[in-house]
Amino acid sequence: MLPLRDTIPSEKVPFVNYFFIGVNTLFFFYELFLPMPALKVFITQYGFVPARFFGALIHIPDIGFGPFLAESLTLLTSMFLHGGWMHFLGNMLFLYIFGDNVEDRLGHVRYFFWYILWGIAASLAQGLFSITGVVTMIGASGAISGVMGAYMRFFPHSRVLTLIPFFLFFEIIEIPAFIYLAFWFILQFFQGAFSLMARSNGGIAFWAHVGGFVVGFFMATWFDNRRKRKQRVILVEDSEWPFDF
Repeated sequence: MLPLRDTIPSEKVPFVNYFFIGVNTLFFFYELFLPMPALKVFITQYGFVPARFFGALIHIPDIGFGPFLAESLTLLTSMFLHGGWMHFLGNMLFLYIFGDNVEDRLGHVRYFFWYILWGIAASLAQGLFSITGVVTMIGASGAISGVMGAYMRFFPHSRVLTLIPFFLFFEIIEIPAFIYLAFWFILQFFQGAFSLMARSNGGIAFWAHVGGFVVGFFMATWFDNRRKRKQRVILVEDSEWPFDF
């Protein structure tokens, strides 16, 4: 199911979302112009490799903090790298559709930092399921999963215009955002579970998607609840009723 757009227009220009799309685009085109040997070195150096990260963490007493800090940096750099056109375009489409409204709700600065946190949390979630894994993880999908989790919490009643293939034909229908995102999450979860049983993930970090989505959803829930508490306090403070009997 390919999302085409949602039904909630942005209230403000989502320039942080555009910034992330722009940075991903710059890195991707930089990758395209690298010769294959240099590209492999670049991806290996700046992608996230769980075995390297956790190995450096465990051996801090022996080798110091330097290697661990270097590997920690890949939690950031890996989320701006992609493995091909479909990987890149798919991620940017989802970010474009869901990111603007989440930025509207959170504000520009908070959205910037939370997006980074979602990406880091997603990589660590995948890493915890493959601590000794040597496959290099790259892509923005973990952070975007956090965006989708937050969107589900903030805008469950929105609708997503979706392209659905039926054999040789295509149908475009509107699906409630809650149903679309819940189906996507359940699919990622069961594919992740199957990858554990089969000891293979087909090159897709399903647990990064699951982890990013869950963290995004619960951070958005905390933010919404905190904002509602503040609104109740303001209403009470502005009301004369508690003091006028």
